[in-house]
Amino acid sequence: NLLTMGGYYATASAKKYYMRTRPFVLFNHSTCRPEDENTLRKDGSYPSGHTAYGTLLALVLSQARPERAQELARRGWEFGQSRVICGAHWQSDVDAGRYVGAVEFARLQTIPAFQKSLAKVRQELNDKNNLLSKEEHPELNYSR
Repeated sequence: NLLTMGGYYATASAKKYYMRTRPFVLFNHSTCRPEDENTLRKDGSYPSGHTAYGTLLALVLSQARPERAQELARRGWEFGQSRVICGAHWQSDVDAGRYVGAVEFARLQTIPAFQKSLAKVRQELNDKNNLLSKEEHPELNYSR
């Protein structure tokens, strides 16, 4: 999968190079997901891979569904901030993760296989939108 692997590899070497200590380790606190802490302790904090992936995914989904771009961008931003709130990352880790996600998004634009997949996704979404129109299904909240 171009998105998953691209998001992972884009941060992996920087994490290994910097091996920045995570906030929850430095301050001896727990995170929002204590079951992940043993793994996180061994992995560098900078840059945030979750944020890079969340940013990348928000940008790709916005490209597929431009009418939902604002809410997708907000959700991508919130996803990164959750990493700070939970103590898994410093704010600068998240900021760098956003840059990495944006650069990876730009790189994907140059890959024909990605463009082909994106066109297929757009077509599938258009087909589904035609089936689930607002008029026919008022119970669906399209503004979320």
